[in-house]
Amino acid sequence: MIWTILILIVAIALFLFGGQMLGNTGKGESLMQKCVKLLAIILIAGCTARLVTPYYLVSVNPMILQEMAEGFQEQQAAEKNKAIRKAVKSGAESMMADAPILGNVDAKNTIFIWTDFSCPYCRRVHGELEKVLAERDDVRVVLKNFSIHGELSDAPARAVIAAKIQDNAKAAALASTLMTKEYYSPDDMKDRSKLGAKVKANVLKFAKDAGLDVKQLEADMDGEVVTRELANVRGMAQEFEINGTPFLIINEQAFPGAIPYKQIINALEK
Repeated sequence: MIWTILILIVAIALFLFGGQMLGNTGKGESLMQKCVKLLAIILIAGCTARLVTPYYLVSVNPMILQEMAEGFQEQQAAEKNKAIRKAVKSGAESMMADAPILGNVDAKNTIFIWTDFSCPYCRRVHGELEKVLAERDDVRVVLKNFSIHGELSDAPARAVIAAKIQDNAKAAALASTLMTKEYYSPDDMKDRSKLGAKVKANVLKFAKDAGLDVKQLEADMDGEVVTRELANVRGMAQEFEINGTPFLIINEQAFPGAIPYKQIINALEK
């Protein structure tokens, strides 16, 4: 700011007295005077704009900053949605191939959700999605199990993906159980070195209750299909710039965060 004021003072001085300093003895000097005056005008205009613009934005019309930020965010969202639509249209089948599906697997409306069983916001949106599925049979929810919380996320994500190899309906039942019941306790958290094993043991108990072959499930949790699906989840998350959960794609439109039932319905109707 200080340098801007100093340059402005110099520019005004050049504009007012530059001709006198150069003199006016000939044609060459007259051209030089015009160049100096033009330079002074450019400097005055630039410095004035630099001084006035922040004052206008902060003191006179601060809302314009918010409008600019919102406009930029909308532009970014539009570009992201465009990329997502293109990717989903060309790769929907591969995105669903190994992923557990809730609801009618043959439904015409598809919701992809990047989710984590240990995420409270994911649990909240799961309840909203269950309301939708209870009312409509034209919707399917494809679970992209984003294992981002280490030991709390890994075993549940792997188990649900592995469960689909045996039976998609049982995988859906296991997913619902893991989203609505606690699969670790505060006591389990006391010893982090044993947390992963305890979480896995609890998850396998829920899997047994869902009617799954637990021995086969445990083997499949480290198998090729689960590894491929987890890689697909992370690859698509990187492509779509998904940094957290939940993240929904409803009929090719992106919705970050735990959106409510009504917003999900509105997106399905578009």
